[in-house]
Amino acid sequence: MTLNSTVIVRDTGFAAEDWTTPFSPLAEATAGSAAIDLPADADPDAVALAGLQIIRIPFASFADGRGFTLARRLRLRGYQGRLRATGHVIADQYAMARRAGFDEVEISTELAARQPEAQWLARADWRAHDYQARLRG
Repeated sequence: MTLNSTVIVRDTGFAAEDWTTPFSPLAEATAGSAAIDLPADADPDAVALAGLQIIRIPFASFADGRGFTLARRLRLRGYQGRLRATGHVIADQYAMARRAGFDEVEISTELAARQPEAQWLARADWRAHDYQARLRG
């Protein structure tokens, strides 16, 4: 666990925050912004992707799937930088987040205590946890 109030979840498990540049809200982003917070209801076609190194997309609740759609649409537009889900994402959604295009998930230390690293790692082989893989046997 980190001393921060958040934990980064990757395919290798829990990690410390390694992004040091502040995130800019979309409304305040400039052409030189490297990191933005992109609301889940944003139009991905209206976002200038050039120069962005990381985009963080918040999930208001684990039942709100708009962030998954937004991540997928950004990847389809050609965005190759880091995509981070943040907020109310639970371990059961990790495989879906990865398939949608997210590279990592930022969770609170409280959620990390309730859903320990082992629960997230159980879903880290996200390519194997889809219905098509199960059908292929």
